[in-house]
Amino acid sequence: MRHIPALITVGLAAMLLFACGESHEEQLQKSRKLRREQHLKDSAALKIAVMPTLDCLPLFLAYDHQLFDTLGLSVRLRLYNAQMDCDTAMVRGRVEMMVSDAVRTERLVGQGVKLKYLTATSAHWQLIANRYRRVRELKQLDDKMIAMTRFSATNLLSDLATDSASLKPERVFKIQMNDVDLRLKMLLMNEMDAVVLTEPQASVARHAHNNVLLDTRRLDLQLGVIAYNEKTMAHKTRQQQLSRFVKAYNLACDSLDRHGLGAYRDLLVKYCKLQPQAVDSLGLKADFRHIAQPRPQDLERARQWLKKQ
Repeated sequence: MRHIPALITVGLAAMLLFACGESHEEQLQKSRKLRREQHLKDSAALKIAVMPTLDCLPLFLAYDHQLFDTLGLSVRLRLYNAQMDCDTAMVRGRVEMMVSDAVRTERLVGQGVKLKYLTATSAHWQLIANRYRRVRELKQLDDKMIAMTRFSATNLLSDLATDSASLKPERVFKIQMNDVDLRLKMLLMNEMDAVVLTEPQASVARHAHNNVLLDTRRLDLQLGVIAYNEKTMAHKTRQQQLSRFVKAYNLACDSLDRHGLGAYRDLLVKYCKLQPQAVDSLGLKADFRHIAQPRPQDLERARQWLKKQ
């Protein structure tokens, strides 16, 4: 009889172990099921490559303020700091859509990627010189370094700058720097003579009293675009997503233009890494347009420049 409590204890321990084993297996099954469900949701969602730049703000607004959700559209934003990474994501099928510039997209088209343009954007680029290098005119870029990204609007603008100043190409050193935040930081840390930036990074550079040498707006160049994979988006379900995306994007543009960027400073802080107090002092302006095709002359300008490379 003295052994009965011990037997009971052993039996209870065995039952507990068995129960724990079942629970663990159930947890594994549940985890696998959740992963499968999440994978299916991600596959069905519209995935978009974006960057921490102002031309992506309508997408950030539509995502964070549930405009996409309200219209029954599941979206995943893939945030990259370099255009090259956006290209890679598109080529490898990780995204169906991306925010880019016409030079990069036309280059991908030339490489056989089936892209179609959804809209032009209001993005513009500026060539900004380091104020400590006392570069105030394009001709003073002789024997200077310009940070940009190859085969992009930044590369095209840097070439236009050297050509218009009749500088020898070998006398201007174009440094490939793909990360937009790093490009700005190199200028602010006095480690680069000049850089090509879009907003809001360009405003940060100007606010630090650096000099604007050239602006795509002065050259009547509108190179900002949103493009999508034509083959992937050909399916009926994807076309429905595209239609809903257009509605959400236009609503976001209307809201930005109506309320101004100050009303959405939280998005600039979250996605573009601006300091809250800097948003107002930078003087950024809302200039967002409804969905509209890129101008043929801008696409042709990009193609002609690429042919020379």
